[in-house]
Amino acid sequence: MSRAGAAMEVPDEHGGVAHEHPHGRGARRDEGHEHGHHGAPGHDHDHDHGDPRHHHDHRGAPLRRLIAAFALTTSFLVVEAAVGWWSKSLALLADAGHMLADAAALGLAIIAQRIAAQARTRARTYGFRRAEVLAAFANGIALALTAIWIFIEAAHRWRAPQAVHAEALAITAALGLLVNVAAALLLSTGERGHNINTRAALAHVLSDALGSVGAMAAGVLILAFGWTRADPVISAVIGALVLWGGWRLVRDTSRVLMEGSPIEIDLAHVEDTIRSVPGVIDFHDLHVWSISDGFNVLTVHVVLAKGHHGTDVAAAVNRRLRERHALTHCTIQPEPLQEERLVTLRRPGAAAPGGDAPVGDRGGG
Repeated sequence: MSRAGAAMEVPDEHGGVAHEHPHGRGARRDEGHEHGHHGAPGHDHDHDHGDPRHHHDHRGAPLRRLIAAFALTTSFLVVEAAVGWWSKSLALLADAGHMLADAAALGLAIIAQRIAAQARTRARTYGFRRAEVLAAFANGIALALTAIWIFIEAAHRWRAPQAVHAEALAITAALGLLVNVAAALLLSTGERGHNINTRAALAHVLSDALGSVGAMAAGVLILAFGWTRADPVISAVIGALVLWGGWRLVRDTSRVLMEGSPIEIDLAHVEDTIRSVPGVIDFHDLHVWSISDGFNVLTVHVVLAKGHHGTDVAAAVNRRLRERHALTHCTIQPEPLQEERLVTLRRPGAAAPGGDAPVGDRGGG
């Protein structure tokens, strides 16, 4: 594949992308969705990058929601931690710890959102989108560590129950539930502008809302029946919710970081789709992976049948992948069929084809 013929995406002034063909100083920029480079079959390659706006999805909207949710969560975090410490309620402290993880998650998401919005460079041709995935991975680890602390403290409280101010526990947990609901509404508002960070932050907030419900239940049980062990029991349940949320984040983001095939893509069906395109008799080096959430990439080398032009076949493969699998960022490299050739071997000194003797054996007089 020639470097001069390679297509490069560059951000335009509207936040979309155009395709730059670096053929010299007067490189032309266009916004075509599918293009190939004509030439001899086997040296053409075709790129299909879809709608430029597909990879730049209203980042300002989720960023504003993240900032608002961060301010709301952080403001109540201090109140919940203070009341939990005063009331000696582990359930409330666990919920405050979960809310602290929420605040950290939201803060990381805001930083990652700003980094990911930076323009791509020649050193980082995919831009900084992986910052979102890294932040979500860190959020999952933070949730798991929080859950471990909750389990340890709950075991200690079970062995040595402590008196809890149940009224303060129930009232503060109810207020915490309202805060979590408000933050969840902020993060889920709007049909567009969602990415892995906003969903990760929303998962934090929703699990924290369940934690607030559990803390309220602990307060009610202590008030109604005087069962002080309800506090560590509910805390352990909250810890399980926290751990499950952390595991899901680590699982999903590690798949992206390890260049695994996107979970929504059936690779066997993709292979069948490529084989079904007229002019394709075989393919190799098929790779499908994710740069970030919703940004899937495919590359493949296809072997051409006789009588088919590489650019036409590559364009047809791109169209079919886009229509059947919503893969809009594909690079197709067509290659000619390598036919087997028979090689004639002869011993040194043997007569060459046509009856001529070897040069070294021609004698004189």
